[in-house]
Amino acid sequence: MSSPRDHGFEDLADHLGAAYLRYSFTKGTEQEVAFLVDALGLQPGMRVLDVGCGPGRHAHALGRRGIEVHGIDISERFVELARADAPAGVTFERLDARSLPFDGGFDAAISLCQGAFGLADWGPQVVDADGRTLDPDLDVLDGIARALEPGGAAAVTAFSAYFQVRHVEAMGSEFHVDRGVNHERTTIKDEQGVDADADLWTTCFTPRELRLLAHRVGLRADHIWSVSPGRYGRDQPGLDSEEFLLVARKV
Repeated sequence: MSSPRDHGFEDLADHLGAAYLRYSFTKGTEQEVAFLVDALGLQPGMRVLDVGCGPGRHAHALGRRGIEVHGIDISERFVELARADAPAGVTFERLDARSLPFDGGFDAAISLCQGAFGLADWGPQVVDADGRTLDPDLDVLDGIARALEPGGAAAVTAFSAYFQVRHVEAMGSEFHVDRGVNHERTTIKDEQGVDADADLWTTCFTPRELRLLAHRVGLRADHIWSVSPGRYGRDQPGLDSEEFLLVARKV
């Protein structure tokens, strides 16, 4: 199943290509996966959905551990990169995480590094035909919950609203208080080092918001930890870590 080209991240991914994997935040994959295998109780043969998989770094690492993974991403360019040299049992598909079609079938699901959750509310606020504000990040989380078998585990990272507000001036970004969305204007390089200007829109959350959203889609929030890329652990929520990691179970 394909989806219309209607998300600004696709242009960004097209320009980045494999250069995405040069960024420092992608270098902690093995530590992150090792932690998640333990925290989620993953075993060889289990089936995991990777939502917003990007070029497939987490899916590949899980596959090398004998875990079956199906990765989805809205960027066809990233899906093509992810398919290259994928381990046995690891597959990829272009899908829009805001409208996942799965009804069960997965023992666990992950959405890491703002690959989908936190990235869905991109650009201007979305409203329906009646003028009501929509919540595409809720749609992503709902799709994750529906994809899980009863008792299945979910691991979702989200930018910390606390961290963004504390450091917004130092980072030179703009925080939209009413939406909880951070807007950053930056420059990205492609594989040949060619620059392109880019706008990054990322929704930020508090632990309370994550618990409420999880409850709304039928997930029980077991843990929320403060984490940073490449440094996943069981640290209680604090003010100085970039991300929160929600670990939840389908009830």
